[in-house]
Amino acid sequence: MLMLIGAILVLASVVAGFVWEGGKVPALIQPAELLIIGGSAVGSVLISTPTKVLMGMLRQLKGAMGSGTSKAEYISLLSMLYQLFKVIQQAGVMALESHFEDPPNSPIMAKFPGFLARQDAVDFLADSVKVIIVGGIAPHDLESLMDEDCDVHQEEAMLPSSTLTKVGDSLPGLGIVAAVLGVVITMASIDGPPAEIGEKVGAALVGTFLGILLCYGFVGPLGSKLEHVVTEEGHYLKCMKTGILAVYKGFPPAIAVEFARRVIPGDSRPTFDETEQACKARPEKEAAAAA
Repeated sequence: MLMLIGAILVLASVVAGFVWEGGKVPALIQPAELLIIGGSAVGSVLISTPTKVLMGMLRQLKGAMGSGTSKAEYISLLSMLYQLFKVIQQAGVMALESHFEDPPNSPIMAKFPGFLARQDAVDFLADSVKVIIVGGIAPHDLESLMDEDCDVHQEEAMLPSSTLTKVGDSLPGLGIVAAVLGVVITMASIDGPPAEIGEKVGAALVGTFLGILLCYGFVGPLGSKLEHVVTEEGHYLKCMKTGILAVYKGFPPAIAVEFARRVIPGDSRPTFDETEQACKARPEKEAAAAA
């Protein structure tokens, strides 16, 4: 919602200032200039960007419309980790093997559809637990392995925002292309009436205006927004990594979950009491249902 409000504010401020200075809005409506700039920008993206990155960009743009990972989602994650860690405490790490052969059908993870919808997070958790099941790895080596996984994920996830930023940087240049083409058209009518020449020059200058506005008012900020989306996803993985590493070092489930809670960003971090209540509430509900 904030992203939509910001876009409207940018457009409204520019148009309102233009009108306030005596400009006429129809002079800014130049579909041909917009076609030259927008079409060239889209074409350059298709030329330079692999299909996988384009698909990732579409997913991230969809995610950018949301409000990010909420406190409720983190509480749900911590509750799920607690239940998995309890299994390790009670029956050993080998008892998790059946849960990660088919995570959607796991008796524990099936209760957390929000987590299962994050395929990257599911794969990260499953791969990390399978390494623990195989055994023979020291805690510091496991941490290094998970860090490498997080780094690779971060690097891949940053590609869409990097691509969008580069496209934004090219828009002023494409605006100049549109302006030059407008000047060419103007020169072809140089012997026409002054009003007609002025109109054509104005249309050409709108091309430069649109290129700069799209760069700094829309596409550039959108690229920054995607970076924030990726950073939030990185915090989600780091939360799991910290909890897994703590339980592998031998800490009890409640303490391992506390390790995971402490790396959650402050604005989304549940309190100690909220986490404790969430972790204990679900088993109590299940016990009541079974009775």
